[in-house]
Amino acid sequence: MSVRGVVVGCVPILVFALIWEFIARIHIVPEYIFPSFSAVMGEFYHLTVSGVLIDNLASSLFRVLAGFFLGSFAGIMMGTVMGCKEIINRSFHPIFSLLYPIPTLGWAPLLMIWIGINEMLPIVLIFLCSFFPVLYNTITGIRSVDSEVINAARTLGASDRKILTTVILPLAVPNIFTGLRLEAGMAWKVVIAAEMVAIPTGIGALLIRSESLLRVDVIIVCLMVLSVMCLAFERVFQYIETRLTKEWR
Repeated sequence: MSVRGVVVGCVPILVFALIWEFIARIHIVPEYIFPSFSAVMGEFYHLTVSGVLIDNLASSLFRVLAGFFLGSFAGIMMGTVMGCKEIINRSFHPIFSLLYPIPTLGWAPLLMIWIGINEMLPIVLIFLCSFFPVLYNTITGIRSVDSEVINAARTLGASDRKILTTVILPLAVPNIFTGLRLEAGMAWKVVIAAEMVAIPTGIGALLIRSESLLRVDVIIVCLMVLSVMCLAFERVFQYIETRLTKEWR
């Protein structure tokens, strides 16, 4: 990104921060309800230096990474098999079609009974959140590959395994990464909700404790961290996709 692009992108944020600071300074509402931007940044600094923010963020990050990568890996593997083998697709598609519409947090009460309120709860919820969208995007990507390209590779003597790894999967990458980018942000929303309900550590737990203490500044800090993490995950997958596909895009 050019310097001009960075400046153009930062100007709206700066204007927003200045308006926020001005409104808070004229005390239209009490400061404890609507703290100034500078006060929020000061609290961000104190939470970071004290280690409170880092510790809670590390807990949430571990849960997101564990659940997201396990769910995504399972979704890609199962999606690849279902996309390539019609009989397996017909066998499992009805089951997944029934389970997919269930909201991720709708599984929470059942999982609390089955696995208890522990570290596995948010990880399993994020696994479910990631698995289904990645599964369906993988199937869609594989089935959208032109059959003539596959037939041409087979005519040239390529084995089924070679066709899968050098033709089908590379052409399905854009669809797969669409699912990954969408669910990277959703995984953070799920972990926050799970931590707010049942887990004593993490950004979600810090949010709910701050609400009970009327610490609006801490709540805003947590929301800002959540926003940055969602954006960072999306950009990482966008970068990886670009690197993987630049040779043939």
